[in-house]
Amino acid sequence: MNYQKITRAVFIDRPNRFIAHVETDGSVNTVHVKNTGRCKELLISGAEVWLSGSDNPARKTAYDLISVRKSNGLLVNIDSQAPNAVAREWMDAQGFDVIRPEYQYGQSRLDFMMERGGERFLMEVKGCTLERDGIGYFPDAPTQRGTKHLRELAKAIGFQPVLMFVIQMDGITEVRGNRETDPSFCKALEDAKKAGVKVIFLPCHVEPDSLSFVDHGTGPRL
Repeated sequence: MNYQKITRAVFIDRPNRFIAHVETDGSVNTVHVKNTGRCKELLISGAEVWLSGSDNPARKTAYDLISVRKSNGLLVNIDSQAPNAVAREWMDAQGFDVIRPEYQYGQSRLDFMMERGGERFLMEVKGCTLERDGIGYFPDAPTQRGTKHLRELAKAIGFQPVLMFVIQMDGITEVRGNRETDPSFCKALEDAKKAGVKVIFLPCHVEPDSLSFVDHGTGPRL
């Protein structure tokens, strides 16, 4: 996926989870943060960030904050809408006969239902932006919704249940549960695996103006 009207900025602070103050060309601007997670290891005063401009005159902010350069040099896409978009691009290359987003199952609306050759799949997509020592972790903030989705996947009947982690940074190929932040999610993840939920990782390449999945014949398959 690609972004338009990219602007480099310097992060100042984040008054709440929806907005941030950044410096661009010597002036301070308020921008929308496209991620309600904590991102506390990323959004640090002085960090290099990248913004995507909007043409919508009705918006309160002219820019979205979409990526940040971590202190170790790693560029991380933090757009919470990007994982589903990239997952859809990946699915389009997998030969599915049917791809249906926002599929109602049980008490949840799961990200995708796919069909191929008589098989049906239910897939929930999670974006990973937290990295420690070359390993990805999820979540970076407690997620009751994520735990609920895992429990729905674990009891899916008539489908092959799948959890996909879209890794929103380069060089990371594995995601683990972040137990210190959300032990309930980690327990649900363990239970889901035991119940037959397939966990797959989608490595990505990040540029200031794009997020794309990496597949040299070794990427995930269903």
